[in-house]
Amino acid sequence: MSQHRSLRAASVSGAKRNVLKRFERVEILKKRGQWKAGDRVTGLRKTKGEP
Repeated sequence: MSQHRSLRAASVSGAKRNVLKRFERVEILKKRGQWKAGDRVTGLRKTKGEP
């Protein structure tokens, strides 16, 4: 079964996403020094994407 054209185009385009994955938020917090090893990964602070 083939994939519909509209769905295929969305996955290939590589557009900027509005929502970050948990591991991406942890990376940003680590760079800022707001997250340390051993901290909980649930209930993370809100973050803006890197400029």
